[in-house]
Amino acid sequence: MRRPALAILAAAASALVTLAGCGDRSTLPVNADVGPSPQLPAPRKTLIPTVDIAPAKGWPQGGKPQAAPGLEVNAMATGLDHPRWLYVLPNGDVLVAESNKPQTPETKKAGLRTWVMGKVMAKAGAGVPSADRITLLRDADGDGVAETRSVFLQGLHSPFGMALVGDTLYIANANAIVRVPYREGATAIAIAAAPQQLAPLPAGLNHHWTKNILASRDGGKLYASVGSNSNVGENGMKNEVNRAAILEVDVKTGGTRLFASGLRNPNGMAWEPQTGALWTVVNERDEIGSDLVPDYLTSVQDGAFYGWPYSYYGQHVDERARPQRPEMVAKAIAPDYALGAHVAALGLAFAEGARLGPAYASGAFIGQHGSWNRKPLSGYNVVYVPFENGKPSGMPVEVLRGFVDGDGNAMGRPVGVAIDKRGALLVADDVGNVVWRVRPAAR
Repeated sequence: MRRPALAILAAAASALVTLAGCGDRSTLPVNADVGPSPQLPAPRKTLIPTVDIAPAKGWPQGGKPQAAPGLEVNAMATGLDHPRWLYVLPNGDVLVAESNKPQTPETKKAGLRTWVMGKVMAKAGAGVPSADRITLLRDADGDGVAETRSVFLQGLHSPFGMALVGDTLYIANANAIVRVPYREGATAIAIAAAPQQLAPLPAGLNHHWTKNILASRDGGKLYASVGSNSNVGENGMKNEVNRAAILEVDVKTGGTRLFASGLRNPNGMAWEPQTGALWTVVNERDEIGSDLVPDYLTSVQDGAFYGWPYSYYGQHVDERARPQRPEMVAKAIAPDYALGAHVAALGLAFAEGARLGPAYASGAFIGQHGSWNRKPLSGYNVVYVPFENGKPSGMPVEVLRGFVDGDGNAMGRPVGVAIDKRGALLVADDVGNVVWRVRPAAR
């Protein structure tokens, strides 16, 4: 493409973002779209989608998010390169996936809409090249700051989820699950131990590129979350095979089956400690209004269908889906708990092993990356949803906030969350390039 054409496209993208900023606003009362029975207004169709992004700025010197009363936060590690996901090893070392969307032939050939959306996401801090590595952090003296940092594994392909089973570490690249041998205490994987593929994962355009994995309790299976290849199927359902889904992968053979489907963009997954059920957080569809559709937290049933793209939040039909599939809508299961429209829930960790006080003893911590298709902004925080008898039992509590400054700039954006060996909450911040650590406030 010649430079004049690029200039025209860039100007068009800028104009579209400016016009989109004049789109609709939320009209629901605060928290009306949160909980087991959220309010779902009628869809709003606009010529240009609402775009309202907190531009990525990064933290000023000494800046940090605000912790809830009774808690305090410090930087475990700074100066990382787009840290997205966290995994705590049995010896307490913390693995950080430094990653971003891969550039593939399919993405380079994508249409104008995809190109414009790429410009929009770049404004939000998602346009940097992928570091394609996993970094190891070690806090040997227990002061909450990693004094050891090493490149654990590099040369990956937009890595995200990680899972250790025995002496094998599995990594979810954007296009496959790979594995490497692991030795406890190692600060790097030997160069000779090149990653070996266990199973391919849907790739290509990778509209949603992040792939997470979670090992079963017995270590015999991996569960892989795979987001959709579109907002609502507009790239054709032939491009959605085994997408908008959670896949079950046998760790011995790599054999893969569809575990659950209709989940537009599942990310964080975890086993609920009391019931042993699989739970996930899911990003729902965009471009039908600031109040639709709530992202959600839900248990995941084997063989269940959760609606995407034909319906949302159970059997609310999305008229944009083509072809319409009423027989699929009739099968759609409503999720357990709405987190609010466009909060971009990504990270999920249950409080098992947490030592943050009785207020955070039984529930789920959720990293919310923040909205782009809503006015006013939503998400850009870490919340805690209390659980009782294996189910959500109250409204979310903000654990970390203050990621957006008074001028509307994003100093940070939370993604993955994890509980470390000492019971603190870790949060990956991919705009601030920090891993935050939350613990009880010193008396």
